[in-house]
Amino acid sequence: MGISIWQLLIILAIVLVLFGAKRLKNVGSDLGGAIKGFKKAMHEGEDD
Repeated sequence: MGISIWQLLIILAIVLVLFGAKRLKNVGSDLGGAIKGFKKAMHEGEDD
C-alpha cells in the first residue's frame, strides 16, 4: 500500500502550480547547500 507513481505526479503538479518552477528551483538549491554544509560540519566534527 505505497504511493503510486500517479499520486506522486499529481502531488508534484500541485506543488509546481503553487510555488512555480523558479521558486522551486531556489528551494532545491538552498536545501542542497544546507545538506552539504551539514555533511561538512559532521566530517569536521569527526576529525576533532
